[in-house]
Amino acid sequence: MSAGAIRRNDWRARGHAGWWAFAVHRLSGLGLAIFLPAHFLVLGQALTGAAALDGVLAWTEMPLVKASEVALVFLLAVHLGGGLRLLLAEFGGWRAAWQPALITATGGVAVSCALLFALNLV
Repeated sequence: MSAGAIRRNDWRARGHAGWWAFAVHRLSGLGLAIFLPAHFLVLGQALTGAAALDGVLAWTEMPLVKASEVALVFLLAVHLGGGLRLLLAEFGGWRAAWQPALITATGGVAVSCALLFALNLV
């Protein structure tokens, strides 16, 4: 190994766009996994009666919950885009030179989806 080469597990590799794409993909997956039980809990309120569901639906009108919905759309879009980027890299034969462009496009599409959803909420 040459003196200037960076090992895969070296802390300096965290400055690479691919490492940040991995971290965002992993964190978005964890965020979605945390959301899922809460979503099932809310859906379960529909089984207990209309009054309980109406209470939950009234709670969803709070601004913090609305902001959480925008964040959820962002997490979904960035996780989907990151997964598609990985599939293109693994099976599509995309060269390493294209990775920063794919990462940037994924982030841009995810932010655009979240902003469009937020503008639709108003």
